[in-house]
Amino acid sequence: MDSNIDFKNIWQQQNISQPNIEEILNKLKEYKNSSLRKLIIANILLITTSGFIIFIWYYYQPQFISTKVGIVLIIFAMVVYLFVYNKQFSIFKKIDNTLTISKYLQNLSALKRKQKFMQTTMIRVYFIMLSTGLGLYMYEYASRMTPLWAILAYAITFIWIGFNWFYITPATIKTQQLKLNEIIYKFKTINEQLEEKSHK
Repeated sequence: MDSNIDFKNIWQQQNISQPNIEEILNKLKEYKNSSLRKLIIANILLITTSGFIIFIWYYYQPQFISTKVGIVLIIFAMVVYLFVYNKQFSIFKKIDNTLTISKYLQNLSALKRKQKFMQTTMIRVYFIMLSTGLGLYMYEYASRMTPLWAILAYAITFIWIGFNWFYITPATIKTQQLKLNEIIYKFKTINEQLEEKSHK
């Protein structure tokens, strides 16, 4: 198969209809735009949150070293998460309507690998660091509460983290994986059709 075949040439093939190609490109465009929006929103939210936490540190001047360590750990978790997450920008920039099928598959496969790393290793690291940081941060303020209120405060905080970690995040990841896998499958189908035609 000629790896330099582009979509204009594909459209001329009799066994692959133009509407199918346009449908795949539209799905890819929608997925790309949606993913970029999520990237931008994640950056805005986490950077804003980090700035707010730094402001609290500066304004309220916590006394316990555990509080300061907790703040640093929370911010560090967000910075590391965004650093890895933002690496997807470079792949999305490469995806446009001028690529060959092999390039589409290459970029989409690279994107899938990066997302898998984010969805497994980085998510676990992020939530572990965030939970530890919040636990340390809350200790100074919980120590001033009655035992009942301190336990309640910790319980509510970690129930919310657990809900996000074990329910919301897996559901989001599953939806993301299904959409990307569908797009990759359709490109592979076109690739197989062209290979079959080239062998005739």
